[in-house]
Amino acid sequence: MHGIIFFKTQKLNELKEFYINQIGCALWLDQGDCIILKNGNMLLGLHGQESADIDALITFVCDSRAEVDLYYNKLKTQSKSTPSYNEKYKIYNFFASDPEGRELEFQFFEHHIENYLDGEQLLLTRRSIRHFTDDKIPYDLLNKVLDLSRYAPTALNQQPYYFKIIEDKALIQKLSEVRGKSSSPIGRAPIAVAIISDPDISKRYIQDGCIAAYHFLLAAWQYGLGTCWIAAMDRDEVKEILGINPKHYVVTVTPLGFPKGDIPQAPERKEVSWFLRE
Repeated sequence: MHGIIFFKTQKLNELKEFYINQIGCALWLDQGDCIILKNGNMLLGLHGQESADIDALITFVCDSRAEVDLYYNKLKTQSKSTPSYNEKYKIYNFFASDPEGRELEFQFFEHHIENYLDGEQLLLTRRSIRHFTDDKIPYDLLNKVLDLSRYAPTALNQQPYYFKIIEDKALIQKLSEVRGKSSSPIGRAPIAVAIISDPDISKRYIQDGCIAAYHFLLAAWQYGLGTCWIAAMDRDEVKEILGINPKHYVVTVTPLGFPKGDIPQAPERKEVSWFLRE
């Protein structure tokens, strides 16, 4: 189920321009006297009426303090406060108002929260993370990631893949040294996860395992956890470290943890036309 919050307004066109141009919302649906704006997973409806709903607080959740500051610099004339840290709620925020007087809040959570990404954000923002905090991953959170990952499609639904959680620091260190610098991110994470596929279950075990592994990477990001695809880990040494069947295929061993520092920006991408072939 999804939802939309609607507000009556006497300044429909002015608010439309404000939320699109100043806040960065997208016009999701235009029905003349009723519009719906989209910002991440927020759907905000505005309906032209003779009266207006202005007794409201609309909160925009930012990805960093820097993004909060960016909005503050754009909205200084409408701001009611300067960005500051709220110890009670552990957020960095400030308040402003829209052209009709509704209160707006722009905030960044300074503590770990369950993620709130929509599908588009998930696909656009996932990054390879190579540095992690020391924070322990709650088992219920890890279970949520695994629960999403089991919906990865497989040939004939044979589901030949499985996951191995590695928490032993000595084993994590050994895995981090297998490929030198390329596998070193494993050693910086609180745990590692091996995604493995069984050739006795499916002839398409490699493809199925790769799809399952990327499902895991996306599921982890959905819940605020960072990963990094470490390639070329299907080695006898790795299988010996993990104590798995030598015939099984190790798709990847990924570090898993809460990202440390700023999330990397997306590298430059080629245009859509480059990926199309006659």
